[in-house]
Amino acid sequence: RQRQMCIRDRTHSPSEFILDFIAVMPGVPKAKVAKRMILTPDHAKRLMNALQDNVSKYEAEHGAIQNKTKDIPLYRGPQAEA
Repeated sequence: RQRQMCIRDRTHSPSEFILDFIAVMPGVPKAKVAKRMILTPDHAKRLMNALQDNVSKYEAEHGAIQNKTKDIPLYRGPQAEA
């Protein structure tokens, strides 16, 4: 069994962004929040810009980063069953 890390899609307020980093185990219906970041909108945008800048610099030096996994969906909680 391989654990995957996902970011939970959260609702954002005018004053904060909440990013939950989730540890998801295949076949386990309940995921566990491994880390939570609460950011102001300004800091969230600064983090995004810093990541974009650093990824661009990395790719300029080492080539494009290849996504080795299939798209990991944003975790939205357990799925309802009928």
